[in-house]
Amino acid sequence: MEEGARSRALGVLRIRGRALAVALLPAALAVVLLAGGSTGHLVGSGWDVARWVVGCVAVLVLLAAAGVALVVARARPALSPTVSIAEDSAPDLYRMVRDLADRLDVPAPSAIALTPDCDSWLEDRTHPAHAPPPPGEGDELTGGRRGAHRRATAAPVLVIGSPFLWWMRVGELRAVLAPVVAGTGPSAHPDIAAARRFVRGLDAAVAVAAAPNRGPLSRFLLAGVGRVSRLLLRGCREHAAQMERGVAAAAAERAQAVDYGLRIVAQEQVGLAYAGWDRLLTRVALPAWRMGRWPSRLDAGVVAALTELSRRDRLAEGFASRLGERPACDLLEEPGTVDAAASLLAARLFHGGPAESGPDWSPVDWQEYPEEVVDRKWRTDAARLHRVLDTLGVRPAAPRTDGPTLARVLDHLTAPDTTEPTAQPTPRAPEVSPDHDPDRALDDRAPDPDRDPDEPENERSAALAAVLTAELAREEAAAPAVPTAPAAQDTPLWDDGALPLFPLQPPRSARELLTDHVTAMVCCAAMDTAGATPGLDWLDGPTLLVNGERAADLTPRVHSLVEDGDPAPLRAWLVESGIRPEKPVRLV
Repeated sequence: MEEGARSRALGVLRIRGRALAVALLPAALAVVLLAGGSTGHLVGSGWDVARWVVGCVAVLVLLAAAGVALVVARARPALSPTVSIAEDSAPDLYRMVRDLADRLDVPAPSAIALTPDCDSWLEDRTHPAHAPPPPGEGDELTGGRRGAHRRATAAPVLVIGSPFLWWMRVGELRAVLAPVVAGTGPSAHPDIAAARRFVRGLDAAVAVAAAPNRGPLSRFLLAGVGRVSRLLLRGCREHAAQMERGVAAAAAERAQAVDYGLRIVAQEQVGLAYAGWDRLLTRVALPAWRMGRWPSRLDAGVVAALTELSRRDRLAEGFASRLGERPACDLLEEPGTVDAAASLLAARLFHGGPAESGPDWSPVDWQEYPEEVVDRKWRTDAARLHRVLDTLGVRPAAPRTDGPTLARVLDHLTAPDTTEPTAQPTPRAPEVSPDHDPDRALDDRAPDPDRDPDEPENERSAALAAVLTAELAREEAAAPAVPTAPAAQDTPLWDDGALPLFPLQPPRSARELLTDHVTAMVCCAAMDTAGATPGLDWLDGPTLLVNGERAADLTPRVHSLVEDGDPAPLRAWLVESGIRPEKPVRLV
């Protein structure tokens, strides 16, 4: 497997050699013409003109090639945003990785970093722009070479998904990392390392050429660099892909001798951790981020979420029994500090939040989440809903009501044809034409194809949702810009203007916004008139607790009101729960 990867690496290097040969070809031809003239073989006016033309072309080509080579060499390759883990803050983790590398007979990674995602990989950070250690310091794991030679030969950095450390046990983490750490063996081969540097340099050069906010001359020159780099990348793509597959296959084959049986069980934990992490981010963390708060213990929260999942889902039964074993986060000296750093980075990557805490961006513990996030979110949404109703001129449900009420929302969204009908004469059945086609009649009642599917069918709901969407957009536009991190000049990890790098969800539709705001108003009425409390469900996020039990049947009743204008299911639930919609509620 490794031999195949080396042969593919040589293919990449051959393409680099051919590009160099093409750049040197005009210069070689110019040398031949000059040598022919000096020896008296290529004389005459025609040869003199050829020597001048070819010489000028050679100089231009060499200058262009030197410019491309300079950009490729100096362009900063992409670097994954991570939380660096120093050896003194995780000596047991470094010792485990070093022992694993010894068992695999491969070089140990040069350092360890964490990423707020369910994945692990090796990352080459030997480029000078990637902030090498100060002079005189060696690699944290290998403790060896120094200076420029050390940067050129250092092993890659081991990047570990932070949820793995909290959910997995020590043995499971070692089994999962075995094929990853085994990849340092092929990475140390000079041909594979050179091929990877060349491909990363080309990719970085393309990014440099595509960067905005440059002058006309820079854009013109870099456009040529970008075209050449893209041409070389297309030529290297197949060789590079096959090389990486060969490296991965060689690493997997080498790692089979280490904890193979445990790795099968650990892979099941990888899938479970991914499901719990995704659910925690989208259902629990995202509402807090939108409120200007970032949960500071996301990795600890994924353990609670997966434990809850194992309690509810039969497919996950037995997984919680592992919790009695030593968790991998015990390999860290201060897991809480690392969890907070990874949680802040997750908010930055997935939501685009600020790089540091501030008055409008502060951490929140899980114990404070119901009061600080859920209660505040519901009351903020309910206040916004009533401001929009004021804009539309909707009157209160009762003239003497002093304050916002749920009844006002119910009355406005109730479709006119769902109110109690008055006594009417029995209508006479219409005459049916002999040519009546019932299928055609059904077609006539089909929904309008021009209607936006994201808009509620209830006209009042559609109008309210549209104004509510516009109001929320104005608030977001008026919000202060997110401050960027004051990164050091030689260590920018990513472009702050591109955040969030990985948005969790697309923008909410008008129907979803209206449903969320009506639900928030119902929850506020339940808290203020029936003694309900805000709660946190690890799998579903903010939840309403009525008499200590989760109100799981609220959402379909709100949908019935928003979509069809039918308040009957929601009113019945309000009566059953002892909630009084006519009473004013407290808003933010």
